Amino acid sequence: MVKIFSKIIGFVKEVKAELGKVAWSTRQELLGSTAVVIVTTCIMTLFVWVIDLILSKFLTIMLG
Repeated sequence: MVKIFSKIIGFVKEVKAELGKVAWSTRQELLGSTAVVIVTTCIMTLFVWVIDLILSKFLTIMLG
């Protein structure tokens, strides 16, 4: 039982040491990346909506 706890404690210590090595983004980098993701998502959403609209109209004409 003691062996299990020592393994858990060792694991937590290793995780803490590895988290110390992580290069965390600054607030400015995080905000910039978030803006890029939001803008890209909006552009792709608009693109898919336009393609869907065109194909819907095309199929309505072809099958109507």
